[in-house]
Amino acid sequence: MNSKHHKIKVGISVGDFNGIGVEIILKALNDKNITDFFTPIIFGSGKLFSYQKNVFKIQTNFNYIQHPKEASNGKLNIVNLWKDNVNVDFGTPTEESTKMAIDSLEAATEALMNEDIDVLVTAPINKDEMMKQGFKHAGHTGYFEEKFNKKGLMFLVTEGLKVAVSTHHIPVSEITKNISKEKIKEQVKILNQCLIEDFCIQKPKIAVLGLNPHAGDGGAIGNEEIEIIEPAIKELFNEGILAFGPYPADSFFQADKYCSFDGVLAMYHDQGLAPFKTIAYEEGVNYTAGLPYIRTSPDHGTAYDIAGKNLADAQSFSEAIFTAIKIYRNRAEYQELTKNPLKSKVLANDNGIDEDLPEENE
Repeated sequence: MNSKHHKIKVGISVGDFNGIGVEIILKALNDKNITDFFTPIIFGSGKLFSYQKNVFKIQTNFNYIQHPKEASNGKLNIVNLWKDNVNVDFGTPTEESTKMAIDSLEAATEALMNEDIDVLVTAPINKDEMMKQGFKHAGHTGYFEEKFNKKGLMFLVTEGLKVAVSTHHIPVSEITKNISKEKIKEQVKILNQCLIEDFCIQKPKIAVLGLNPHAGDGGAIGNEEIEIIEPAIKELFNEGILAFGPYPADSFFQADKYCSFDGVLAMYHDQGLAPFKTIAYEEGVNYTAGLPYIRTSPDHGTAYDIAGKNLADAQSFSEAIFTAIKIYRNRAEYQELTKNPLKSKVLANDNGIDEDLPEENE
């Protein structure tokens, strides 16, 4: 990690170009002052972006490069992975658009691991089509877990609501056999550390949702809460982590309840994402927590139904970019402070606080 004055290099994978991925990238970067804040490095095709910027009537100039190391500050850089013409068929995933999505993701991930970029923001992919082309994972999370050899956690975040999910892209029929006390404990620990390191929350309060309706209703509607979730929460609390629950999911996402917590662990995908996307709407960001590298994405998919119609809103993609930058800086500061614990006292004194002074009434 570098100093807080470092111009952060934001790598961007293009996703499926027959969806809204390129459109939201163009719109998010369509500000002449955007490169004052970071250096964008897109992994894609110059011809593709030239074509789509004309479709959406966006006047943007790109710096075409062959390797991310060649990126220039103050410019919108494109690593030109594909030099041939690209056939765009809005609204329909094709073999060509799927292969570019895979190539873009793999090139951007390699650059991230080689520290040629500082963070990665991924545009939406078509999971089913990518798996047909040999991609082994039903989503980004599993892919990054394999590449980085570390367990991650799908974590949807805004300023006021942060929701992780215990099980990701699996059938509902397989949820029960994919939760365990040990897994929940591991995930809450990841979530707790992420809130501390990446979001600067000193003592996070974490809510854990139940699996069954009414959180099992004392065993009348399932025993997973009694046998798995409650013991996990009790052990976590005894280890010093402020975990609470299990809470019934049907009533938890009322403002007076979820706002009392810094993070939430839902048991399965839709249990957490349905309320999150309803509350957060266009502001939500998908963040893969617990990994050694920072990756974010918008909280929506390829949106083939509006692709090519100039209707896509880039707000979530912009939020994903600036969330990644914020997490990078937070994590760098945390690592600096924990590397030199005396630094925290110096920072306190710089703020006019002398930690050695007694209280006035002592």
